[in-house]
Amino acid sequence: MMGKRAVFLDRDDTLIVNVPYLGDPSLVQLMPGAAAAVQELRRQNLTLVVISNQSGVGRGLITKEQVRAVDARMEELLGGGSIFAHYGHCFAAPGDPYDEYRKPSPKMIQEAASTLSIDLSQSFMVGNRLSDIQAGQNAGCRTILLKLCVPADELQDASQLATYSASDWPAATNWILQDLQKSS
Repeated sequence: MMGKRAVFLDRDDTLIVNVPYLGDPSLVQLMPGAAAAVQELRRQNLTLVVISNQSGVGRGLITKEQVRAVDARMEELLGGGSIFAHYGHCFAAPGDPYDEYRKPSPKMIQEAASTLSIDLSQSFMVGNRLSDIQAGQNAGCRTILLKLCVPADELQDASQLATYSASDWPAATNWILQDLQKSS
C-alpha cells in the first residue's frame, strides 16, 4: 500500500512572520495567504507537518514551552483544531553536537514520514530558505520555494534547486493541487 501524501511546512517566514527567537504568542502574525492555503491543503486530505529549526532554545533565548505556545497560537490563527499531524522541531543551536536534525538535514522529515506512514516521493516541502529546499530534496520530496521572504543571498541557489518557485501562497497551493491531479 502507498503511504500518505504530505506537505511539510517551514514555520518562520513561511506560515508566520519571522520574529527572531519568538517566544510570545501575542506577536504571532500569519504570512499573507497562509490560512487559505492551509485550509485548502487540508480539504485535499493532505497530511500537514511543520518542520522548523528553533535554535533559540539551544541558545537559551526561549524555552520549548514558548515554542509550543507560539505553535498553538499559529494553529488558532490558521483556523483552529489540530491542523498539523506532527511538529518536527530542532532545538539545537548551529554547531551543537546534537544538531544532526537541523535543516538541511532530512532527519526531521524522515522521522515524521516513518511515524505517520508518509510516502516522501509523493510529498512536498514548502519553505523560504535554501536549507528548507535542501532538507526536502534530501528527503526525496518535491520542493517549493515560497518567495515571500527569501534571504537575498540564498535566492538564486534556492530557486535553482527547488522543484518549483512560488511568488506567493496561492501559486504554491495551485502548483501542489495540479501536481496531485497529474499523479492521481
